[in-house]
Amino acid sequence: MVIALLGVGEAGSALGSELISAGAQVRGFDPAGFELEGVEPASDAAEAARDANAVLSLNSAEAAAEAARSAAKALAGGVLFADLNTASPTVKRAVADVVGAAGGSFADVALIGPVPGKGLRTPALASGPGAERFAQLFGGLGMPVTVVGAEPGEAAARKLVRSVFAKGLAASVGEALAAAERLGCEEWLYGELERTLNDADAALLRRLVEGSRTHAARRGEEMAAAVEMLDDLEVPPRIAAAAEDWLRSLAHQGSAEP
Repeated sequence: MVIALLGVGEAGSALGSELISAGAQVRGFDPAGFELEGVEPASDAAEAARDANAVLSLNSAEAAAEAARSAAKALAGGVLFADLNTASPTVKRAVADVVGAAGGSFADVALIGPVPGKGLRTPALASGPGAERFAQLFGGLGMPVTVVGAEPGEAAARKLVRSVFAKGLAASVGEALAAAERLGCEEWLYGELERTLNDADAALLRRLVEGSRTHAARRGEEMAAAVEMLDDLEVPPRIAAAAEDWLRSLAHQGSAEP
């Protein structure tokens, strides 16, 4: 089996090493250059993709469409082209159009979680006309792949909506700890957050969703006070202000219901 890697950075290197261990022949291209034992360097994307069973694009959202265009002449005959970049559904559909016009089979693949340390064991969502084929090929190599739809962009959308939570949580933690540092209680808050995450369960999720709607007005006032405090501490209240605005909106919706 021949696998082409377009982009041999952190994620590409982790997958490339495990593909080699699984017995695949791996060719790679990265405009920044790379050194990865066992991966045959190619002069461009088309050379990397030549006669490959599958092409994995692991560049960036900005480079995704160009990577597909560069590899296009090697995709005729239904070669599987899987875009593993974290890009919007719109970008995924644009890449799918390029791959389809070249005669390839496109899979929109969303990797759920960091690749380093997991490699081929990284859970993935897949959609698009080549999704089932991707699941069959890489599932056989140990990757947990869930096919979520036939349209390009469906896998990307699921990953990004999950990212709203995950990255929003990280931003909230960062903002709270910055304020706690100014107040001299960073260690205490870190412990509180750690305890909350350790104890998290389905009931907590329900309280966050249902409680915010039920107590939107009171919680909005609480966040207004938090915003005022953060301003006094000279910590930009980006997340706190957004939370206040969201709660005010919920309170307004509740008061407008018949």
